[in-house]
Amino acid sequence: MQSSPLDLRAPLRVHMLGIGGVGVSAVARLLLQRGFPVSGSDVRESSITLALRTEGATVTIGHSPANLAGAELVVVSTAIPETNPELIAARQAGLPVVHRSEVLGGLMVGRRAIGVTGTNGKGSVSSLVAFLLDRAGLQPSFAIGAMLLDFGTNAREAAGRHLVCELDESDGSFENTWPDRLVINNLEADHLNYYKDLEGLLRHFAAYLASPGSPRLLHIFGDDSNCLDVLRRAGRTAITFGRDAACDYRVTALALEGFGSRFSLAGPRGDLGEFVLNLPGEYNAMNAVAALSVALEEGAGVEACRTALPTFKGLENRFTLIRAGRHLVVKDYISHPAGIRSVLAGAKAFAPARVVAVFKPYRFTMIHYLGDEYGTAFADAGLTLVTELYTAGEVPIPGVDAPWLVEKIRAHGSEVQFVPAMGDLLTVLRDRVVSDDTVIFFGGDDLFALADSFAAELQGRS
Repeated sequence: MQSSPLDLRAPLRVHMLGIGGVGVSAVARLLLQRGFPVSGSDVRESSITLALRTEGATVTIGHSPANLAGAELVVVSTAIPETNPELIAARQAGLPVVHRSEVLGGLMVGRRAIGVTGTNGKGSVSSLVAFLLDRAGLQPSFAIGAMLLDFGTNAREAAGRHLVCELDESDGSFENTWPDRLVINNLEADHLNYYKDLEGLLRHFAAYLASPGSPRLLHIFGDDSNCLDVLRRAGRTAITFGRDAACDYRVTALALEGFGSRFSLAGPRGDLGEFVLNLPGEYNAMNAVAALSVALEEGAGVEACRTALPTFKGLENRFTLIRAGRHLVVKDYISHPAGIRSVLAGAKAFAPARVVAVFKPYRFTMIHYLGDEYGTAFADAGLTLVTELYTAGEVPIPGVDAPWLVEKIRAHGSEVQFVPAMGDLLTVLRDRVVSDDTVIFFGGDDLFALADSFAAELQGRS
Protein backbone atom coordinates (compact mmCIF):
# COMPACT_ATOMS: atom_id res chain seq x y z
CA MET A 1 0.00 0.00 0.00
CA GLN A 2 1.25 3.50 -0.79
CA SER A 3 2.35 5.60 2.17
CA SER A 4 -0.02 8.43 1.22
CA PRO A 5 -2.63 9.26 -1.44
CA LEU A 6 -1.67 10.86 -4.73
CA ASP A 7 -1.76 14.67 -4.47
CA LEU A 8 -4.24 15.87 -7.12
CA ARG A 9 -4.85 19.57 -7.62
CA ALA A 10 -6.65 21.22 -10.53
CA PRO A 11 -5.78 22.49 -13.10
CA LEU A 12 -3.22 19.64 -13.44
CA ARG A 13 -3.40 18.43 -17.06
CA VAL A 14 -4.07 14.68 -17.08
CA HIS A 15 -3.55 12.36 -20.06
CA MET A 16 -5.13 8.88 -19.85
CA LEU A 17 -4.08 5.88 -21.95
CA GLY A 18 -6.96 3.54 -22.78
CA ILE A 19 -9.47 6.25 -21.91
CA GLY A 20 -12.29 4.28 -23.57
CA GLY A 21 -12.06 1.50 -20.99
CA VAL A 22 -14.96 1.45 -18.58
CA GLY A 23 -12.74 1.75 -15.49
CA VAL A 24 -10.43 4.44 -16.89
CA SER A 25 -13.37 6.43 -18.27
CA ALA A 26 -15.01 6.49 -14.83
CA VAL A 27 -11.93 8.17 -13.37
CA ALA A 28 -11.76 10.52 -16.39
CA ARG A 29 -15.34 11.63 -15.75
CA LEU A 30 -14.64 12.46 -12.11
CA LEU A 31 -11.57 14.44 -13.10
CA LEU A 32 -13.50 16.38 -15.75
CA GLN A 33 -16.32 17.16 -13.36
CA ARG A 34 -13.80 18.43 -10.79
CA GLY A 35 -12.29 20.83 -13.30
CA PHE A 36 -9.18 18.95 -14.47
CA PRO A 37 -8.21 19.29 -18.15
CA VAL A 38 -8.31 15.68 -19.44
CA SER A 39 -6.99 14.18 -22.66
CA GLY A 40 -6.70 10.55 -23.63
CA SER A 41 -6.21 8.01 -26.35
CA ASP A 42 -7.48 4.58 -27.29
CA VAL A 43 -7.18 2.08 -30.11
CA ARG A 44 -10.77 2.41 -31.33
CA GLU A 45 -13.77 4.69 -31.24
CA SER A 46 -16.63 3.66 -28.96
CA SER A 47 -19.74 5.03 -27.33
CA ILE A 48 -17.56 5.90 -24.32
CA THR A 49 -14.96 7.89 -26.29
CA LEU A 50 -17.70 9.73 -28.16
CA ALA A 51 -19.44 10.60 -24.88
CA LEU A 52 -16.21 11.74 -23.21
CA ARG A 53 -15.64 14.25 -26.00
CA THR A 54 -19.05 15.80 -25.38
CA GLU A 55 -18.15 15.97 -21.67
CA GLY A 56 -15.00 17.99 -22.35
CA ALA A 57 -12.17 15.50 -22.84
CA THR A 58 -9.76 15.64 -25.78
CA VAL A 59 -9.78 12.08 -27.14
CA THR A 60 -7.53 10.76 -29.90
CA ILE A 61 -7.94 7.41 -31.61
CA GLY A 62 -4.55 5.79 -32.02
CA HIS A 63 -1.49 5.96 -29.78
CA SER A 64 1.28 8.44 -30.60
CA PRO A 65 3.83 10.42 -28.55
CA ALA A 66 2.26 13.56 -30.04
CA ASN A 67 -0.85 12.89 -27.92
CA LEU A 68 1.14 13.82 -24.81
CA ALA A 69 1.36 17.51 -25.74
CA GLY A 70 0.68 19.61 -22.64
CA ALA A 71 0.28 16.62 -20.31
CA GLU A 72 1.55 16.98 -16.74
CA LEU A 73 0.42 13.56 -15.45
CA VAL A 74 0.05 10.33 -17.45
CA VAL A 75 -2.40 7.66 -16.29
CA VAL A 76 -2.29 4.00 -17.28
CA SER A 77 -4.10 0.80 -16.39
CA THR A 78 -2.74 -2.73 -16.14
CA ALA A 79 -4.07 -3.34 -19.66
CA ILE A 80 -1.54 -0.91 -21.17
CA PRO A 81 1.56 -2.80 -22.40
CA GLU A 82 5.09 -1.57 -21.74
CA THR A 83 5.54 -1.24 -25.50
CA ASN A 84 2.85 1.45 -25.82
CA PRO A 85 4.52 4.40 -27.64
CA GLU A 86 2.89 7.02 -25.41
CA LEU A 87 4.03 5.23 -22.27
CA ILE A 88 7.58 4.97 -23.60
CA ALA A 89 7.60 8.65 -24.61
CA ALA A 90 6.17 9.75 -21.24
CA ARG A 91 8.94 7.99 -19.36
CA GLN A 92 11.62 9.32 -21.68
CA ALA A 93 10.29 12.84 -21.13
CA GLY A 94 10.30 12.39 -17.34
CA LEU A 95 6.54 12.80 -17.02
CA PRO A 96 5.01 11.24 -13.90
CA VAL A 97 3.21 7.99 -14.81
CA VAL A 98 0.67 6.58 -12.35
CA HIS A 99 -1.87 3.76 -12.31
CA ARG A 100 -5.57 4.56 -12.67
CA SER A 101 -6.15 3.32 -9.11
CA GLU A 102 -3.71 5.90 -7.72
CA VAL A 103 -5.78 8.69 -9.28
CA LEU A 104 -8.93 7.16 -7.82
CA GLY A 105 -7.21 7.08 -4.43
CA GLY A 106 -6.30 10.75 -4.78
CA LEU A 107 -9.89 11.62 -5.64
CA MET A 108 -11.03 9.99 -2.39
CA VAL A 109 -9.16 12.56 -0.29
CA GLY A 110 -11.59 14.83 1.54
CA ARG A 111 -14.58 12.59 0.83
CA ARG A 112 -16.40 9.93 2.79
CA ALA A 113 -15.09 7.16 0.53
CA ILE A 114 -16.71 3.73 0.27
CA GLY A 115 -14.89 0.99 -1.65
CA VAL A 116 -16.27 -2.35 -2.78
CA THR A 117 -14.09 -5.27 -3.90
CA GLY A 118 -14.14 -9.05 -4.09
CA THR A 119 -14.28 -11.80 -6.69
CA ASN A 120 -17.92 -11.53 -7.76
CA GLY A 121 -20.62 -8.88 -7.42
CA LYS A 122 -18.50 -5.84 -6.59
CA GLY A 123 -19.99 -3.81 -9.46
CA SER A 124 -23.53 -4.66 -8.38
CA VAL A 125 -22.86 -3.92 -4.72
CA SER A 126 -21.11 -0.60 -5.35
CA SER A 127 -23.90 0.43 -7.73
CA LEU A 128 -26.54 -0.51 -5.18
CA VAL A 129 -24.74 1.46 -2.46
CA ALA A 130 -24.61 4.55 -4.68
CA PHE A 131 -28.25 4.07 -5.68
CA LEU A 132 -29.54 3.65 -2.11
CA LEU A 133 -27.56 6.65 -0.84
CA ASP A 134 -28.87 8.70 -3.75
CA ARG A 135 -32.48 7.75 -3.13
CA ALA A 136 -31.99 8.54 0.56
CA GLY A 137 -31.07 12.10 -0.45
CA LEU A 138 -27.34 11.88 0.29
CA GLN A 139 -26.23 12.77 -3.27
CA PRO A 140 -23.18 10.48 -3.55
CA SER A 141 -20.49 10.69 -6.19
CA PHE A 142 -19.45 7.36 -7.70
CA ALA A 143 -16.94 5.66 -10.02
CA ILE A 144 -17.88 2.13 -11.06
CA GLY A 145 -16.62 -0.26 -13.72
CA ALA A 146 -19.95 -0.60 -15.51
CA MET A 147 -22.77 1.59 -16.77
CA LEU A 148 -25.49 2.12 -14.14
CA LEU A 149 -28.85 1.89 -15.85
CA ASP A 150 -30.48 4.17 -13.26
CA PHE A 151 -27.99 6.97 -13.94
CA GLY A 152 -26.95 6.35 -17.55
CA THR A 153 -23.25 6.62 -16.68
CA ASN A 154 -20.44 4.86 -14.83
CA ALA A 155 -19.35 7.92 -12.83
CA ARG A 156 -20.55 11.26 -11.56
CA GLU A 157 -19.46 14.04 -9.23
CA ALA A 158 -22.29 15.12 -6.93
CA ALA A 159 -22.81 17.54 -4.06
CA GLY A 160 -22.80 14.99 -1.22
CA ARG A 161 -19.80 13.98 0.86
CA HIS A 162 -19.84 10.29 -0.18
CA LEU A 163 -17.76 8.81 -2.99
CA VAL A 164 -18.62 5.18 -3.83
CA CYS A 165 -16.05 3.22 -5.86
CA GLU A 166 -15.73 -0.26 -7.28
CA LEU A 167 -12.17 -1.39 -6.50
CA ASP A 168 -10.39 -3.78 -8.84
CA GLU A 169 -8.82 -6.78 -7.14
CA SER A 170 -7.54 -8.35 -10.38
CA ASP A 171 -4.07 -6.80 -10.11
CA GLY A 172 -3.87 -5.78 -6.46
CA SER A 173 -4.40 -2.14 -7.41
CA PHE A 174 -7.14 -1.69 -4.80
CA GLU A 175 -4.22 -1.14 -2.43
CA ASN A 176 -3.64 2.25 -4.06
CA THR A 177 -6.99 3.58 -2.85
CA TRP A 178 -7.99 5.09 0.47
CA PRO A 179 -11.61 4.25 1.38
CA ASP A 180 -13.02 4.97 4.81
CA ARG A 181 -15.30 1.95 4.55
CA LEU A 182 -14.48 -1.19 2.56
CA VAL A 183 -16.75 -4.06 1.50
CA ILE A 184 -15.26 -7.43 0.60
CA ASN A 185 -18.14 -9.23 -1.07
CA ASN A 186 -16.50 -12.64 -1.46
CA LEU A 187 -13.09 -14.14 -2.19
CA GLU A 188 -12.40 -17.07 -4.51
CA ALA A 189 -9.55 -18.19 -6.72
CA ASP A 190 -9.46 -15.75 -9.63
CA HIS A 191 -6.96 -13.65 -11.59
CA LEU A 192 -4.38 -16.37 -11.16
CA ASN A 193 -2.07 -14.68 -13.65
CA TYR A 194 -1.45 -12.23 -10.78
CA TYR A 195 -2.09 -14.17 -7.54
CA LYS A 196 -0.92 -17.63 -8.76
CA ASP A 197 -3.35 -19.47 -6.48
CA LEU A 198 -6.05 -18.97 -3.84
CA GLU A 199 -3.51 -18.80 -1.04
CA GLY A 200 -1.74 -15.96 -2.84
CA LEU A 201 -4.96 -13.99 -3.06
CA LEU A 202 -5.86 -14.54 0.60
CA ARG A 203 -2.36 -13.65 1.75
CA HIS A 204 -2.47 -10.44 -0.30
CA PHE A 205 -5.81 -9.33 1.15
CA ALA A 206 -4.78 -10.20 4.72
CA ALA A 207 -1.58 -8.17 4.41
CA TYR A 208 -3.55 -5.22 3.08
CA LEU A 209 -6.08 -5.32 5.92
CA ALA A 210 -3.26 -5.55 8.46
CA SER A 211 -1.42 -2.53 7.03
CA PRO A 212 -1.54 0.82 8.90
CA GLY A 213 -3.40 2.73 6.18
CA SER A 214 -6.11 0.15 5.48
CA PRO A 215 -9.79 1.13 5.82
CA ARG A 216 -11.00 1.65 9.37
CA LEU A 217 -14.46 0.21 8.71
CA LEU A 218 -14.95 -3.19 7.10
CA HIS A 219 -17.96 -5.12 5.80
CA ILE A 220 -17.40 -8.84 5.14
CA PHE A 221 -19.65 -11.54 3.69
CA GLY A 222 -20.09 -13.68 6.78
CA ASP A 223 -21.05 -16.82 4.83
CA ASP A 224 -17.72 -16.85 2.99
CA SER A 225 -15.03 -18.87 4.77
CA ASN A 226 -12.27 -17.18 2.74
CA CYS A 227 -13.42 -13.71 3.83
CA LEU A 228 -13.50 -14.83 7.45
CA ASP A 229 -10.05 -16.40 7.07
CA VAL A 230 -8.60 -13.12 5.75
CA LEU A 231 -10.21 -11.23 8.63
CA ARG A 232 -8.69 -13.65 11.15
CA ARG A 233 -5.23 -13.45 9.58
CA ALA A 234 -5.34 -9.66 9.64
CA GLY A 235 -6.52 -9.55 13.26
CA ARG A 236 -9.45 -7.32 12.29
CA THR A 237 -13.12 -7.11 13.16
CA ALA A 238 -15.86 -6.28 10.68
CA ILE A 239 -19.55 -5.77 10.17
CA THR A 240 -20.80 -9.03 8.66
CA PHE A 241 -23.72 -9.70 6.33
CA GLY A 242 -25.21 -12.96 5.10
CA ARG A 243 -27.47 -15.82 6.15
CA ASP A 244 -25.35 -17.18 9.00
CA ALA A 245 -26.90 -16.67 12.42
CA ALA A 246 -23.81 -14.79 13.62
CA CYS A 247 -24.01 -12.10 10.92
CA ASP A 248 -24.72 -8.51 11.98
CA TYR A 249 -27.04 -8.06 8.99
CA ARG A 250 -28.77 -11.41 8.67
CA VAL A 251 -31.24 -12.70 6.09
CA THR A 252 -33.94 -14.50 8.06
CA ALA A 253 -36.10 -15.54 5.08
CA LEU A 254 -35.52 -15.52 1.33
CA ALA A 255 -37.91 -16.34 -1.49
CA LEU A 256 -37.11 -16.19 -5.21
CA GLU A 257 -40.11 -14.89 -7.12
CA GLY A 258 -39.95 -14.82 -10.91
CA PHE A 259 -37.36 -12.26 -11.99
CA GLY A 260 -36.70 -11.09 -8.43
CA SER A 261 -36.64 -11.95 -4.76
CA ARG A 262 -38.19 -11.08 -1.43
CA PHE A 263 -36.19 -11.31 1.79
CA SER A 264 -36.45 -10.42 5.47
CA LEU A 265 -33.50 -8.79 7.20
CA ALA A 266 -32.41 -8.44 10.81
CA GLY A 267 -29.85 -5.78 11.73
CA PRO A 268 -27.62 -5.13 14.74
CA ARG A 269 -30.47 -3.26 16.43
CA GLY A 270 -33.34 -5.59 15.57
CA ASP A 271 -35.73 -6.60 12.82
CA LEU A 272 -35.62 -4.43 9.68
CA GLY A 273 -38.58 -6.02 7.93
CA GLU A 274 -39.02 -7.22 4.37
CA PHE A 275 -37.29 -6.01 1.20
CA VAL A 276 -38.04 -6.65 -2.47
CA LEU A 277 -35.48 -6.74 -5.30
CA ASN A 278 -36.39 -6.99 -8.97
CA LEU A 279 -33.19 -8.72 -10.07
CA PRO A 280 -32.99 -12.52 -10.32
CA GLY A 281 -31.25 -15.04 -8.13
CA GLU A 282 -30.10 -15.49 -4.57
CA TYR A 283 -26.73 -13.96 -5.44
CA ASN A 284 -28.36 -10.63 -6.29
CA ALA A 285 -30.36 -10.73 -3.06
CA MET A 286 -27.10 -11.15 -1.14
CA ASN A 287 -25.55 -8.28 -3.12
CA ALA A 288 -28.49 -6.17 -1.98
CA VAL A 289 -27.94 -7.19 1.66
CA ALA A 290 -24.28 -6.13 1.38
CA ALA A 291 -25.32 -2.75 0.00
CA LEU A 292 -28.03 -2.29 2.62
CA SER A 293 -25.51 -2.94 5.40
CA VAL A 294 -23.40 -0.06 4.08
CA ALA A 295 -26.20 2.37 3.26
CA LEU A 296 -27.86 1.94 6.64
CA GLU A 297 -24.55 2.36 8.49
CA GLU A 298 -23.94 5.55 6.48
CA GLY A 299 -27.24 7.10 7.58
CA ALA A 300 -29.73 6.12 4.88
CA GLY A 301 -33.15 5.52 6.41
CA VAL A 302 -34.61 2.01 6.44
CA GLU A 303 -37.86 3.11 4.79
CA ALA A 304 -36.03 5.07 2.10
CA CYS A 305 -34.02 1.95 1.28
CA ARG A 306 -37.08 -0.28 1.36
CA THR A 307 -38.91 2.01 -1.07
CA ALA A 308 -35.93 2.41 -3.40
CA LEU A 309 -34.68 -1.16 -3.67
CA PRO A 310 -37.44 -2.57 -5.93
CA THR A 311 -36.81 0.20 -8.47
CA PHE A 312 -33.08 -0.54 -8.93
CA LYS A 313 -32.46 -1.43 -12.59
CA GLY A 314 -28.96 -2.85 -12.31
CA LEU A 315 -25.91 -2.66 -14.59
CA GLU A 316 -25.41 -2.90 -18.31
CA ASN A 317 -24.52 -6.48 -19.32
CA ARG A 318 -25.00 -7.86 -15.83
CA PHE A 319 -27.93 -10.19 -16.45
CA THR A 320 -29.17 -7.88 -19.20
CA LEU A 321 -32.35 -9.55 -20.44
CA ILE A 322 -33.86 -9.31 -23.93
CA ARG A 323 -37.32 -10.70 -24.64
CA ALA A 324 -37.20 -12.26 -28.11
CA GLY A 325 -40.50 -13.80 -29.13
CA ARG A 326 -40.94 -17.01 -27.11
CA HIS A 327 -37.36 -16.79 -25.87
CA LEU A 328 -35.34 -14.91 -23.29
CA VAL A 329 -31.78 -13.89 -24.21
CA VAL A 330 -29.43 -12.83 -21.40
CA LYS A 331 -25.98 -11.19 -21.50
CA ASP A 332 -23.65 -11.40 -18.50
CA TYR A 333 -19.96 -10.51 -18.21
CA ILE A 334 -19.32 -13.10 -15.51
CA SER A 335 -16.60 -15.63 -16.34
CA HIS A 336 -15.82 -17.13 -12.91
CA PRO A 337 -17.44 -20.56 -12.34
CA ALA A 338 -19.02 -19.55 -9.03
CA GLY A 339 -20.68 -16.59 -10.72
CA ILE A 340 -21.81 -18.68 -13.68
CA ARG A 341 -23.33 -21.23 -11.31
CA SER A 342 -25.23 -18.48 -9.47
CA VAL A 343 -26.54 -16.89 -12.67
CA LEU A 344 -27.76 -20.22 -14.06
CA ALA A 345 -29.43 -21.11 -10.77
CA GLY A 346 -31.18 -17.74 -10.79
CA ALA A 347 -32.32 -18.20 -14.38
CA LYS A 348 -33.64 -21.69 -13.76
CA ALA A 349 -36.00 -20.27 -11.15
CA PHE A 350 -37.97 -18.32 -13.78
CA ALA A 351 -37.10 -19.86 -17.17
CA PRO A 352 -40.21 -21.35 -18.81
CA ALA A 353 -38.23 -24.27 -20.26
CA ARG A 354 -34.60 -25.21 -20.88
CA VAL A 355 -31.65 -22.92 -20.11
CA VAL A 356 -28.92 -22.84 -22.78
CA ALA A 357 -25.50 -21.48 -21.80
CA VAL A 358 -23.06 -19.99 -24.32
CA PHE A 359 -19.59 -19.53 -22.85
CA LYS A 360 -16.38 -17.95 -24.13
CA PRO A 361 -13.66 -19.10 -21.68
CA TYR A 362 -11.11 -16.62 -20.34
CA ARG A 363 -7.37 -17.22 -19.79
CA PHE A 364 -5.45 -20.52 -19.66
CA THR A 365 -4.60 -19.98 -15.98
CA MET A 366 -8.26 -19.50 -15.08
CA ILE A 367 -9.62 -22.66 -16.68
CA HIS A 368 -6.59 -24.71 -15.57
CA TYR A 369 -6.82 -23.86 -11.88
CA LEU A 370 -10.63 -23.94 -11.79
CA GLY A 371 -11.27 -26.77 -14.25
CA ASP A 372 -13.21 -28.90 -11.78
CA GLU A 373 -15.30 -25.91 -10.68
CA TYR A 374 -16.16 -25.17 -14.32
CA GLY A 375 -17.09 -28.83 -14.67
CA THR A 376 -19.96 -28.41 -12.21
CA ALA A 377 -20.81 -24.76 -12.93
CA PHE A 378 -23.10 -25.58 -15.86
CA ALA A 379 -25.21 -28.20 -14.07
CA ASP A 380 -28.38 -26.05 -14.36
CA ALA A 381 -27.98 -25.63 -18.13
CA GLY A 382 -29.80 -28.10 -20.35
CA LEU A 383 -27.20 -27.42 -23.04
CA THR A 384 -23.85 -25.62 -22.93
CA LEU A 385 -22.03 -24.31 -25.99
CA VAL A 386 -18.33 -23.51 -25.48
CA THR A 387 -16.43 -21.48 -28.05
CA GLU A 388 -12.87 -20.28 -28.58
CA LEU A 389 -10.77 -19.25 -25.58
CA TYR A 390 -9.87 -15.60 -25.00
CA THR A 391 -6.21 -15.91 -23.99
CA ALA A 392 -5.56 -12.29 -22.92
CA GLY A 393 -2.03 -12.81 -24.25
CA GLU A 394 -1.17 -15.61 -21.80
CA VAL A 395 1.38 -18.29 -22.65
CA PRO A 396 -0.48 -21.54 -23.41
CA ILE A 397 -0.49 -24.32 -20.81
CA PRO A 398 0.16 -27.69 -22.50
CA GLY A 399 -2.99 -29.78 -22.66
CA VAL A 400 -5.21 -26.98 -21.33
CA ASP A 401 -7.55 -25.45 -23.88
CA ALA A 402 -11.24 -25.09 -24.70
CA PRO A 403 -11.72 -28.76 -25.76
CA TRP A 404 -10.11 -29.81 -22.45
CA LEU A 405 -12.63 -27.64 -20.61
CA VAL A 406 -15.49 -29.14 -22.64
CA GLU A 407 -14.48 -32.61 -21.45
CA LYS A 408 -14.42 -31.36 -17.84
CA ILE A 409 -18.02 -30.16 -18.22
CA ARG A 410 -19.12 -33.35 -20.02
CA ALA A 411 -17.55 -35.54 -17.31
CA HIS A 412 -20.02 -34.09 -14.80
CA GLY A 413 -23.02 -35.17 -16.85
CA SER A 414 -23.85 -31.94 -18.67
CA GLU A 415 -24.70 -31.84 -22.37
CA VAL A 416 -22.00 -29.70 -23.95
CA GLN A 417 -20.86 -28.91 -27.50
CA PHE A 418 -17.61 -27.28 -28.59
CA VAL A 419 -17.95 -24.62 -31.32
CA PRO A 420 -14.31 -23.78 -32.22
CA ALA A 421 -15.06 -20.62 -34.22
CA MET A 422 -17.20 -18.04 -32.46
CA GLY A 423 -18.53 -16.98 -35.87
CA ASP A 424 -20.21 -20.38 -36.18
CA LEU A 425 -22.22 -19.98 -32.98
CA LEU A 426 -25.22 -18.43 -34.73
CA THR A 427 -25.52 -21.43 -37.03
CA VAL A 428 -25.34 -23.85 -34.11
CA LEU A 429 -27.83 -21.81 -32.08
CA ARG A 430 -30.32 -21.79 -34.95
CA ASP A 431 -30.09 -25.57 -35.03
CA ARG A 432 -30.11 -26.32 -31.28
CA VAL A 433 -32.36 -23.69 -29.68
CA VAL A 434 -36.04 -24.65 -29.52
CA SER A 435 -39.23 -22.88 -28.46
CA ASP A 436 -39.23 -21.28 -24.99
CA ASP A 437 -35.49 -21.79 -24.41
CA THR A 438 -33.67 -19.16 -22.35
CA VAL A 439 -30.19 -18.48 -23.80
CA ILE A 440 -27.50 -16.97 -21.56
CA PHE A 441 -24.28 -15.60 -23.08
CA PHE A 442 -21.25 -15.49 -20.74
CA GLY A 443 -18.37 -13.47 -22.20
CA GLY A 444 -17.47 -10.01 -23.44
CA ASP A 445 -18.47 -7.42 -26.00
CA ASP A 446 -17.76 -9.57 -29.06
CA LEU A 447 -19.96 -12.38 -27.76
CA PHE A 448 -22.64 -9.87 -26.76
CA ALA A 449 -22.75 -8.50 -30.29
CA LEU A 450 -23.53 -12.03 -31.42
CA ALA A 451 -26.18 -12.32 -28.68
CA ASP A 452 -27.85 -9.15 -29.97
CA SER A 453 -27.87 -10.56 -33.50
CA PHE A 454 -29.41 -13.82 -32.31
CA ALA A 455 -32.05 -11.98 -30.28
CA ALA A 456 -32.94 -9.91 -33.33
CA GLU A 457 -33.35 -13.09 -35.38
CA LEU A 458 -35.62 -14.61 -32.74
CA GLN A 459 -37.73 -11.46 -32.62
CA GLY A 460 -38.03 -11.55 -36.41
CA ARG A 461 -39.44 -15.07 -36.27
CA SER A 462 -42.18 -14.14 -33.81
